[in-house]
Amino acid sequence: MKCVIAVAFMLAVQAHAADKWAVVWTGSSHGPYPAGNPVAQPDLSKILAGNTAADMTMRMVVKPGLWGKRVRLRFSNVFGDKPLTLDGAFAGVHASAGALLPGTNSPIRFQGGKTSVTLQPGELLFSDPVEMKLPKKADLTDRRMAVSFHIAGNSGPLTWHAKSLTTSYLTPGGAGSHGAEETADAFPFTTTSWFIVDAVEAMVPSSTRVVMGFGDSITDGTNSTINGDDRWPDFLTHRLRAAKTPGVVVVNAGIGGNQVIGPAKYDPAKPIGGGPSALERLERDVLSLSGISTVVWLEGINDLGAGAPPAAIIDGFKQGVARMKKKGIRVVGATVTSALTATSASGTPEKDVQRRAINEFIRTGGLFDAVADFDVATVDKQTGALKPEFQPSSSVGGPGDRLHPNRAGYLAMANSIDLKTLLAR
Repeated sequence: MKCVIAVAFMLAVQAHAADKWAVVWTGSSHGPYPAGNPVAQPDLSKILAGNTAADMTMRMVVKPGLWGKRVRLRFSNVFGDKPLTLDGAFAGVHASAGALLPGTNSPIRFQGGKTSVTLQPGELLFSDPVEMKLPKKADLTDRRMAVSFHIAGNSGPLTWHAKSLTTSYLTPGGAGSHGAEETADAFPFTTTSWFIVDAVEAMVPSSTRVVMGFGDSITDGTNSTINGDDRWPDFLTHRLRAAKTPGVVVVNAGIGGNQVIGPAKYDPAKPIGGGPSALERLERDVLSLSGISTVVWLEGINDLGAGAPPAAIIDGFKQGVARMKKKGIRVVGATVTSALTATSASGTPEKDVQRRAINEFIRTGGLFDAVADFDVATVDKQTGALKPEFQPSSSVGGPGDRLHPNRAGYLAMANSIDLKTLLAR
């Protein structure tokens, strides 16, 4: 009997040793609130007086691509200019509105068991591992996580991700700490942005692979539906499940307005909506996160709108790909979708000629490990613009902006990806 127990113990230790940390959700931070491009955002001026938070609790609702019994969460004061103190932090299974599934709220600790933490200006910090109280025998596929934390004192400038397209919940300012509560009563206010928390990692089997969508608003999901989870990385998740490819997680590191190479250096004191360039944020949003095996990089239209020449954008791609490949990450180049006739600066015929030159390089330049031809999937061959059925906005209604695909367009983009080349090792 002792021998059997010893063998079982050794197998358990080996199985645990085979696990690894892997990122299962990202909400890339891009600047201090309110600089950014939110969608369907309520007026928060009475809640976040002076664009700061004071003695209030935030309940951020995020969607892990894979659940694990052990997780760690990354909190960010990257764009703050004063120390940010958090306490009363919890993570649980989201139920509906601001409420959690009863019995699932799990305390978050920091720096070896502390119940509070102070993030200095510019600082990122992972929590201690959290042992999640997950419901037994429950299927958590497509379930969301509620991450709650109390901001002690005044926050100063709030680091955020504007375009979450997901409803999260806030207490009033001065309401105190309510993260331990599983009901919604203390959280009467809503936001369609994510504040302060920017990544979730989980302890997962070592065979797990993470695919990251990296880019601008067309990865972030502009014109998709609020709370619909129908950005192209979301639809890719559904395809992978349908194709019975277990152990593959898709995460989203898109930022509305982001550029490959611009600005040359991001200044939080003079913020722009798109945040730091892809090259500047690459370390924080990709290379510093665990378990990423493949990145699908879709970007460049905002650089063109800002006046960058194709050659400079292509050089930016070369720099970024080289850095990712040093980390063993495969990079899939996504062709840039059409903005022709859009009212933005990238909508002119001249910019479209430049866009097509970039796409020719992506397809034939040999830089990328594979290509996702999103342009072919979405373009109207007669006009050169987005297909008419992909233009009306799924977010807030109306005709759309002729730059961002809608829900149907994102579905077409995800369906165009060759899963074999995506998952090649």
